[in-house]
Amino acid sequence: MKRFLIIALGGALGAIARYGLANLIGAKLRTEFPLGTWLVNVSGSFIIGAFLTIFNEIGTLHPDLRLLIAVGFVGAYTTFSTFEFETLQLLQSGRPLLAILYVSSSVTIGLLAVWGGAALARRLLI
Repeated sequence: MKRFLIIALGGALGAIARYGLANLIGAKLRTEFPLGTWLVNVSGSFIIGAFLTIFNEIGTLHPDLRLLIAVGFVGAYTTFSTFEFETLQLLQSGRPLLAILYVSSSVTIGLLAVWGGAALARRLLI
């Protein structure tokens, strides 16, 4: 039961962070490109890359911390289902090039963000 509560706490914090960041970006930068979701997904990729690298390489962190951050927080913070729906909306509204840009940049830059997070974490551990 304790593990579920830890995941729930991380998930609540991640969901609040996602909502806050996506709405802040959407309110400040009016664009057809779903920039708020894109930034959440890229920053979530960076966070999980950095955190799991630190977690795996230090090896002495409490397992509950992994549940709190990687499973709970990042799991609720990233927005893959929203990403998929927004891609469908772009396609259905006749913007296939914007949809392709959204998907390709999210996957490419998200992968680079995971790599960057892992590289930064390794550098900080040295």
